[in-house]
Amino acid sequence: MKTALVTGVTGQDGSYLAELLLDEGYRVVGMVRRSSTEKFERLEHVRDRIEIRQADLLDELSLIHLIRDTKPDEIYNLAAQSFVPTSWEQPVLTAEFTAIGVMKILEAIRLTDKHIRFYQASSSEMFGKVQEVPQRETTPFYPRSPYGCSKAFGHYATVNYRESYDIFACSGICFNHESPRRGLEFVTRKVTDAAARIKLGLAKELRVGNMDAKRDWGFAGDYVRAMWLMLQQPEPDDYVIATGEVHSVKELVEAAFSAVGLDWEKYVVVDPRFVRPAEVDLLIGDNSKARDKLGWEPEITFQRLIEMMVEHDLKRLGG
Repeated sequence: MKTALVTGVTGQDGSYLAELLLDEGYRVVGMVRRSSTEKFERLEHVRDRIEIRQADLLDELSLIHLIRDTKPDEIYNLAAQSFVPTSWEQPVLTAEFTAIGVMKILEAIRLTDKHIRFYQASSSEMFGKVQEVPQRETTPFYPRSPYGCSKAFGHYATVNYRESYDIFACSGICFNHESPRRGLEFVTRKVTDAAARIKLGLAKELRVGNMDAKRDWGFAGDYVRAMWLMLQQPEPDDYVIATGEVHSVKELVEAAFSAVGLDWEKYVVVDPRFVRPAEVDLLIGDNSKARDKLGWEPEITFQRLIEMMVEHDLKRLGG
């Protein structure tokens, strides 16, 4: 039985990845930070099948102890301060977790067992002010937020440790991926939650920022499958994980309100407060390499994804 260590296991991706790994017959160890309250809502259905262990990305010694104790074959680093707007409010904290934290895990692997296979969750936000369309593995980075800058550091650290220490280290450059388990602060979930609330008479309007921003949105359950596939290859490499389709925030809003039979224009207000200091206008990924080398492709369409999220929010809110 293989052992996988997953940081960020309580998050959206962590919960879907834990499910997949269990289905593949792994022993799954989830790393969490010490907290006075436990937040395992996304893991409730598999909580009794995984091991939860405490450690911290900012405490390298705790990572070394954890790796020595659990002896993982694979490590998936999904932990980060991952909300872009927060990175403007807390840029240093974002850099500590999302950049330096990656280096500390890589160092812990180097010092304990260089045979461990490592996955780093990179991000399309590294492309930022895009230098070519669509974006592929060779597209230059031009991050436009402290989050994007931090992810670029973590990405290059992964490449550097792979080339310097012969560690099987991969980066998945994941474009936006959503699900019913997405946090309520993210725009997709904010929109689907608002549509459900307005339909049920619990809210009267939705305020959003840049309606023209375009993103390549996929389903998180599809994306974690790509993460696992990367660590099953004969050689480590980096891959863009994306649908190759682009949709605007306006299209997202239309899809969500259509799912509950409402005209979005009667309820949606553009609010300048939600516009970023430096906007990322267009992200769309070229997934050719992942298709060719991993045999991966997305299965859930954008339309179905938004419907799934709206259905979940209606049920959660009592509809």
